[in-house]
Amino acid sequence: MIEVRHLTKKYGNHIAVDDLSFTIDKGVIYGFLGPNGAGKSTTMNIITGCLGATAGEVLIDGHSIAEEPLAAKKLIGYLPEMPPVYMDMTPDEYLRFIMQARKIPAAERAGHLKTVMEKTRITEVKDRLIRNLSKGYRQRVGIAQALIGDPEIIILDEPTVGLDPAQIIEIRELIRELGQDHTIVLSSHILSEVQAVCDSIMIISGGRLVASDTAENLTALFAGKTTLKLEIRAGREQAEKVLNKVEGIDHTDWYAGDENTVRADIHPTDDQDLRERIFRAFAEADLPLLEMTRIRASLEDVFIELTGAEASPDPAGGDSSGNRKNKKAEKNKDPETDPSKEADDK
Repeated sequence: MIEVRHLTKKYGNHIAVDDLSFTIDKGVIYGFLGPNGAGKSTTMNIITGCLGATAGEVLIDGHSIAEEPLAAKKLIGYLPEMPPVYMDMTPDEYLRFIMQARKIPAAERAGHLKTVMEKTRITEVKDRLIRNLSKGYRQRVGIAQALIGDPEIIILDEPTVGLDPAQIIEIRELIRELGQDHTIVLSSHILSEVQAVCDSIMIISGGRLVASDTAENLTALFAGKTTLKLEIRAGREQAEKVLNKVEGIDHTDWYAGDENTVRADIHPTDDQDLRERIFRAFAEADLPLLEMTRIRASLEDVFIELTGAEASPDPAGGDSSGNRKNKKAEKNKDPETDPSKEADDK
């Protein structure tokens, strides 16, 4: 459906996209994941024809975005990070304007408008000025304009940025619904966002594609990094003697525990499950094993390993891996707090 071949974009001496190649198949929701500044938005702007490439080409269902822009763009609906809406129009007026600009036949506009509004659930606010809508509804209006003309491909750049947790959940549900009838590409630097809605994930770093697969397969590549966390009521020397008798341990990291305890991170060889061996070893040594937790590699671990960047937390609640929260990650912008505006949002 989309084929990107050796795409490069330079700004002076800075390379934003560096010899990037990938293929996007029909009917799949793709997540374009990477840290801020990785080249995601630049790549999307090139794919949609909003920006020219320094080198390489993009084919949309066989049409070159550079040489056949009209044929290629008819297949694409695009929502930039900032929704391209006119604040002094109502959603009804704005979407009618977009239909006219995209040359939707006049006889089809009323039915098409109704369908798009129902899909994005903005019918009840269609006659309010866009400037009086909450950020969540403005984002829905932006997605609605991307659906005008019923394009086969929907491209969404950071579709939930600046939304509150309730709005984020609603937009994610909408994206899943749209994925039933469209090929969708969405960019994000939030792991949980991509993991929650996408069938396949592409990770970009420094303008290069560093991984492309399902979340399950990506984490499986790092399955050998399974760790067993132990807390033992013993001294380190006692605990080491016990573990030295257990086969299958690659190496152990030691930490001070509470009073009269020691903590250890066990790294198995070849992802072996050592829990039973370790349990029996400490039982035979009559040393109480207070805790043993098995932690598998997460998508966050894959992301950090491949990009060297830390992932952003999930604004909708929780953390992106389920194992830890990232305090250094960049936070989303605060949602609008004007009560008159937020009252319009569900």
